[in-house]
Amino acid sequence: MTQDELKALVAQAAADYVKQEVPQGAVLGVGTGSTANLFIDAIAAFKERFSGAVSSSEASTRRLQQHGIQVLDLNEVDEIPVYVDGADEIDASGAMIKGGGGALTREKIVAAVAGRFVCIADGSKLVDTLGAFPLPVEVIPMARAAVARKLAALGGQPRLRMTKEGGIYKTDNGNVILDVSALRISQPKDIEQQINQIPGVVTVGLFALRGADVLLLGTEQGVQRTDY
Repeated sequence: MTQDELKALVAQAAADYVKQEVPQGAVLGVGTGSTANLFIDAIAAFKERFSGAVSSSEASTRRLQQHGIQVLDLNEVDEIPVYVDGADEIDASGAMIKGGGGALTREKIVAAVAGRFVCIADGSKLVDTLGAFPLPVEVIPMARAAVARKLAALGGQPRLRMTKEGGIYKTDNGNVILDVSALRISQPKDIEQQINQIPGVVTVGLFALRGADVLLLGTEQGVQRTDY
């Protein structure tokens, strides 16, 4: 199967999970990215079963609304039983690198509120050690150079994310992203704490302190489920 076919497989598995595990009338947490988009498309078939969704990005909000799914402000929601999102990398402990799509801060906020984090990914995203995928760090613009120096001192190679047109990439929050290569993240919780403490960092795309609770992994043999 192609990567796109594997993504579609896990997106449908996540939709089935929601249908079976989430109480009727609940609010869903919905992530960002290509696999999350397919999940949004899949849940549209039974959108009347839940009362709405909290979205982690403007792009996901638009896609949900196109399907007629009500998007709620997180401040108006008391409980989110499940948050469904993809990952750029995930290890055997459920720790993830996220933020390739630039929505890491909002993703981390919604994940922190949710009762369960269900990660949906194709088999290529499961790794022994995190770090082959550059680690995104969202940064207040005025602190960009100072934060980059701190990240370099940790052994990383930070690079400012640019748009395809050559401009500086801005998040939905108006901040910039430093993508950090050359980090071998064997202790993800420790690195997450270290980077979050750097002044000027909004958040780091390491989801280890609050990792996945369930992994739905698309493989040639079908969808494999792992509970952490």
